[in-house]
Amino acid sequence: MNFKMKIITLCGSLKFQNEMMIIAEKLALEGNCILTPTYPVMKNIEITKEQLLKLKEEHFKRIELSDAIFVVNVNNYIGNSTNLEIEYAKKLKKEIIYYTDMK
Repeated sequence: MNFKMKIITLCGSLKFQNEMMIIAEKLALEGNCILTPTYPVMKNIEITKEQLLKLKEEHFKRIELSDAIFVVNVNNYIGNSTNLEIEYAKKLKKEIIYYTDMK
């Protein structure tokens, strides 16, 4: 078998968290290494501007480490942050896979 595992970072609006988790599982079961955003799960916690900046920097580092990004663009929705991630991936010459192209 000539399968080469890809390292793929998921990108998309966190309002699609459920879809992103399903996609991450499917891609992982296909043999890929999936890097995901940090999903907000703790209740009653305030995140500072500095912490938000660190989360953004961490996500861009995931893109650097990846072979590709997988853009979860449900109903073709791509927000400002995701657009920045796509542009960064293009600059780094990463493969870009769109969820809506896979359906």
